[in-house]
Amino acid sequence: MGNTKLSLLNIAILWVHLFAAVLFVGGSFFMWLVVMPASRVFAKGESERTQIIGKIAKEFGKITSPILAILVLTGIYNATWYLPSFGDLFSFKSYGATVLFVKVVLVVILIILIYAHGAYYGRKIVRLAREKDFEGLRAVRRKSRILSFANLALMIAILILAVVLQMSP
Repeated sequence: MGNTKLSLLNIAILWVHLFAAVLFVGGSFFMWLVVMPASRVFAKGESERTQIIGKIAKEFGKITSPILAILVLTGIYNATWYLPSFGDLFSFKSYGATVLFVKVVLVVILIILIYAHGAYYGRKIVRLAREKDFEGLRAVRRKSRILSFANLALMIAILILAVVLQMSP
C-alpha cells in the first residue's frame, strides 16, 4: 500500500511539473509567435503596440514567478528518482546525474535571463514607447529580441534534456 501511495504521489507531482512546463513554455512561445506579430496588425502605432505588448507581458509575468517556483520545487522532487542523494548531482557518476546537472545549470541561466530581461528591457521598452523615442525603441527591441530568442532556445534545450533523461544510455 505504501508503494502505491508513493507511486500516485510521483505521478501527481510529475503531472503538476509537466502542466507548469506547458503553461510556461507554451505561454512564452505564444507571446513570441502570436502576440508579437498580431500586435502589428491591431495597434494604431508603435507606441500603442508597445503599451499593449507591455500590458500582456506584465499579465503573463504575474503567473511566471509562481510557475517557475512550482517547476523548481517539483523538479527537485522528481530529481530524487535519479539521484540517491543531492550530492550525487555533482558526482557525474551516472547518466542521470550528468543530464540533471546540465539541466539545472540551464534552468538557473534561464531564470536569471528571464528576470534580467524583464527588469531591464521590459521597463525600458515601455518607457521609450511612452516617450515616443522610436529610434531608441528599435535599438532596444533588437537587443531584447536576441535575449528573448536565447530564452526560448534554453527552454527547448531544457525540454530536450527532460526527454533525454528518460532514455537509458
